[in-house]
Amino acid sequence: MMNRNRCTGSVALVCMLMLLLLSGCKSSRLATGMAESGYLSSKVHLTLPQKEGSITVSGNMRLKSGERMQLSFLMPILRSEVVRLEVTPEELLLVDRMGKRYVRATRKELKGVLPKKATFARLEKLLYAATTPDGKRALTAQELGLSSLKRGKIELSDFSDKPFTMTPTQLSKKYEEVSPEELLEMLAHLLN
Repeated sequence: MMNRNRCTGSVALVCMLMLLLLSGCKSSRLATGMAESGYLSSKVHLTLPQKEGSITVSGNMRLKSGERMQLSFLMPILRSEVVRLEVTPEELLLVDRMGKRYVRATRKELKGVLPKKATFARLEKLLYAATTPDGKRALTAQELGLSSLKRGKIELSDFSDKPFTMTPTQLSKKYEEVSPEELLEMLAHLLN
């Protein structure tokens, strides 16, 4: 059974990822050079506070304009994928590689969780705006409205607009689908 601290950390992680990836962008500027190619990739660093300090997880973000964004977090040293978040205009997929579980939910199913203006188009604007010379590449948890995670932040770096191949995530029968309600428990497991 989950204890209160693990649940609180899970809620914070879910909120931080959702708000970052699906929140409205305050800037309408696009990095025109990057946006023209239709491809965007970057490195990602997610820092989450823990009881004794904090943990930082690194990964990669890949975006194909209008189609799909994949965010992959990697295990330190071994560099194998631990978590994958995939967002399309209509769906969200969260994969726990270690626990062989996943959550697949439509925007309609997440209606009560996501902000009203959370769209894939706004996600693209947020990511492209970060590529501009004065773009915001680091967002703190407080800036995302999560004041309980004082040291939490997500940073984007090393942007590229080089074309790449990206296919929808395919999961073998070894993976168990869990309901969207189990999302918090799943993330609590990943944090510990």
